[in-house]
Amino acid sequence: MNRNMELHPTSVTSEPASPTNSTGKEEMDVAPELNSSTSPSHDIGIFERGIKTMLSIRKSKQNLNKDKEKESTGTLRSIRLSFKFPKSYEQDKTTICNGMEEIGEKIELEPIKGKPLSVMEINELIQKRQLLEAFASIKYLEDEVIAERDADKYKDNPQEFARKSKDVDLLYNSITSTIQSIVVGTLEHPTVDETMLASLVTLIANEEAAHPNASDTTGPESDLLGTPRKWKEEWREAINKSARKRVLSIPLASKEEESSWLDLHLGFLRKHLSEDLLKVKFAVKKCYPEDYRVCDMYVEAFHKAIASHLQDLSQRPLEFNELYALLDWIANTYLSELLLGHPDLKPEVKTENLSLLLTPADWDKLKNNYIASVKGKIKSYFGNILKLEITEKWEKEVQPEVEENLYNSSLSFDIQTIIAEHMKASRMISRSLEMKMLELCLAELHEFIPRFGEEFLEWNASRDSPIFAPYFAAYINSFHDLVSGLQTVFKVNTEELQNVLAALTKKFRNNFLNKLRTKTQPLFKKILTKDWILATEKPDSLALAVSQFSKHLQHMKEPVGQELLCDIHKHVVREYITQVIKPRRKMKGETRQQVRERMNQEAKILNNMLMDQGSTSDWLLPAIHHIADIVGEKEKNKIKEYVMELCQDYPDIRKEHILAVLVLRGLGRARRGAIIRKGYRPQESPGGGTSSTLFAEIDAPAVISCF
Repeated sequence: MNRNMELHPTSVTSEPASPTNSTGKEEMDVAPELNSSTSPSHDIGIFERGIKTMLSIRKSKQNLNKDKEKESTGTLRSIRLSFKFPKSYEQDKTTICNGMEEIGEKIELEPIKGKPLSVMEINELIQKRQLLEAFASIKYLEDEVIAERDADKYKDNPQEFARKSKDVDLLYNSITSTIQSIVVGTLEHPTVDETMLASLVTLIANEEAAHPNASDTTGPESDLLGTPRKWKEEWREAINKSARKRVLSIPLASKEEESSWLDLHLGFLRKHLSEDLLKVKFAVKKCYPEDYRVCDMYVEAFHKAIASHLQDLSQRPLEFNELYALLDWIANTYLSELLLGHPDLKPEVKTENLSLLLTPADWDKLKNNYIASVKGKIKSYFGNILKLEITEKWEKEVQPEVEENLYNSSLSFDIQTIIAEHMKASRMISRSLEMKMLELCLAELHEFIPRFGEEFLEWNASRDSPIFAPYFAAYINSFHDLVSGLQTVFKVNTEELQNVLAALTKKFRNNFLNKLRTKTQPLFKKILTKDWILATEKPDSLALAVSQFSKHLQHMKEPVGQELLCDIHKHVVREYITQVIKPRRKMKGETRQQVRERMNQEAKILNNMLMDQGSTSDWLLPAIHHIADIVGEKEKNKIKEYVMELCQDYPDIRKEHILAVLVLRGLGRARRGAIIRKGYRPQESPGGGTSSTLFAEIDAPAVISCF
């Protein structure tokens, strides 16, 4: 309830009395300092202090009386000023306002004989934060200077007008600074001074009522007289300043002091911000009218302050873990129930209309920096896998584990675990970051696999290690699992990876066969030697040497293991025939029989062993037997039949190969020619590539032409 009283107190705004109404009464609203207590005795105390303060002010300056006396007015003009209470406080203070109205109606203005509070005294009120009283006195001075200016009092003394105008402006600025200080300090103290904030709301309302439609043109101090001071805007800016100050005050250790400095800082940021917003909702909000939108103001202010702070943090040279901590805080913590989404902050704190903490460009830059930093990590992780394989398996010659009859290596599992963990972490930030992470991991994998293979082959190059063949099989299995896992779990197009693995597998196979060749070559060279013919060497010696390699292929995944076993089968038969058809001295009939028996015996042992291990190259079985039969056949007429069978089973055989076998049998030139003419019929090699070719891969001896 607002009424007007004819008073000139320090706690209200008053103006000089009008010359035409020097003895009349005008009503003026009084805005007492709000207090949380509502007891009758306390209210009476407020009235008494207000009355005493009002009556303690002299009604006008002495020299102003003299000026007005010259103009025969006798008194100053009295200008009414209505102070507006916030709605909530009007309801709570009905008794107080009614009492002040009754007192005001009984008090008449006396002729002004004294002077109002001095600038120094008003400033003391401001320092004591008695802002309502201070504002009333400043408004009195302001109105007085305006009235004197309008009366041309300063026509001959503009310096005096400038001085007084500046005093008014400085006092207003002092109140502005105090308002900012009060707002900034609201969250810094353990408890909220509700009385002070209530007075602040009243002060802002009074100032808006005192300058309702005045020009707000900025300029020299004299031009600011009577203009709105926009204290509500200052209040908003003070909230922004408070938020910035609160954010910047959160502990931030240096990297040298604490390795987890950013994690700790972001944890403190979440904790303090949550506490501040809860304080705003439960303690600060109730001190303001609804139209102040206090919670929204503080949320927006903190949001801007945090965005600026995170922008500064993102510009620092951050490492892998620090970049992820920042990304995770922005993407997952900020809007979660740990902070703005906290159940206790609902429904006052609204997040749907908040802008992004970082601009899209800065967000993308932060993600790209993370991907760049994680590249080295992935490379390092893959490198550690290689180191563990070398130190814990190769050097210690630890046999690989066998699971479901297959050699097992942790290589595929370790690689997929690394990829999965980093993709999961990236997915927590964004889908796009997850895809970038997958691309990075695959790129690093394409580099790592060849490097791993080279290290494995190089390490084994100068060693006759018993673990070579088992780990060769284990790694081929692991590569197969890796491709399968990437396809099924990560939905990756593995075409490029398969090309990489195919090239590495080919190197592995060649190396495997080279080691087999190195191991078996001395045994192949003994074929058809005297000791070999005399059976000094056991017939299973060659088969045992081959088995040292081929037996491990049983523990490889299909089809790679079986394909390689077939390659070994062909390799053994091919090398055997190559050794047999080399030019040699003529053998006697008895020796040829021994050779026939020995060749058939070894061929049977070799073929049975490889077929038992899983070879499907049964088409290789007759090759050595055909040659053995030709060498050992006593009846020369039957040799033509064996040659025809040989040509039929192996269409890729050439005339030079048959001549070499006939020379081994000891036939003369004429006989050889006759058999070639009758028994050899060149045929096209069967289709299906090189899998069914044998003699095409065997070089015929050049010396055949001599026979």
